[in-house]
Amino acid sequence: MPASRTTAQLPGRATRPLVSVVVPCFDEAAVIGETHRRLSAVLRGLPECEYEVVYVDDGSGDATWDRLTALAADDARVRLVRLTRNFGHQPAVLAGLREAAGDAVVTIDADLQDPPGLIADMVERWRAGWPVVSARRTGREGESRFKTGTAHVFYRLLAAVADHPVNLDTGDFRLLDREVVRTLSLLPETELYLRGSVCWAGFPETSLEYGRLPRLAGRTKYTLRKMAGLSRRGLLACSSAPARVPAVVGLAWLGGTATASAVLRRPLPLAAWTFGAEAVLLGLLGEYLLLVHREVRGRPPYVVRQRWAAGVPTPVELVPVEAAEHSKAWAAGSTL
Repeated sequence: MPASRTTAQLPGRATRPLVSVVVPCFDEAAVIGETHRRLSAVLRGLPECEYEVVYVDDGSGDATWDRLTALAADDARVRLVRLTRNFGHQPAVLAGLREAAGDAVVTIDADLQDPPGLIADMVERWRAGWPVVSARRTGREGESRFKTGTAHVFYRLLAAVADHPVNLDTGDFRLLDREVVRTLSLLPETELYLRGSVCWAGFPETSLEYGRLPRLAGRTKYTLRKMAGLSRRGLLACSSAPARVPAVVGLAWLGGTATASAVLRRPLPLAAWTFGAEAVLLGLLGEYLLLVHREVRGRPPYVVRQRWAAGVPTPVELVPVEAAEHSKAWAAGSTL
């Protein structure tokens, strides 16, 4: 077990440690007020800790930004980041990680399916020396059998084919030490799968179990298309197995053809069968080529439109140079 972490051991902070909570938001006007109330109640009760809450508005089309600016005007511990459009959940989380100043950073969704009360237990584990504290779902109340079933299958498939160990039934509700946040912030990838990146980084990790709750209000923003996209990114980011599928299928096809020809004692017409097989295999390779294409373009995973701190807007550069700077630092071997 990692050594116990005391306040004096925290880098760059000689007094009370700062805990940041990052909350990505997309059309959460109906719930954001209650979310902030519950988060604040938990964070005020943390022993010997300061706190801040970083809300990231991921291009909401409702009154989410207005509600957030009202919160920031009343609470100096609230910081806001507004993206120019909806870039997606993973880029929004990354934006919050890069903005957060805490010695420990907790990421949690705004819909209250993940209980804020668990943050106190996470901080306790972190103070005991764990740099990563994940929340593992033991149940998913209020979600359809299709969603729970496909999530169950996906996590186990990913664990079976991943090139490095990954955690089962673990989403983005977790606590990360400052050192882990620095590592993730430097990664130059634009096709993000942060859950896999945390596991890839290899820091010591512990987990807490909990039952996921139904949404307090509104509807889920993770449509079937977005869930499929996240699953695709997870498999491509964490495993090289899909790239080997064409070779495996090709060898199996040749073996099956040779066996059938031997049994029937005549050659088989392959033209009617090979087109579909080739299309599937080329499609898999195309996914990797598309991934390479997106990475080579070098576009940042998100663009910041506006920031708020201490209840007032702060300047934002029009050109999003932050991602490029992170990529250069990583390529140069910077350890920050």
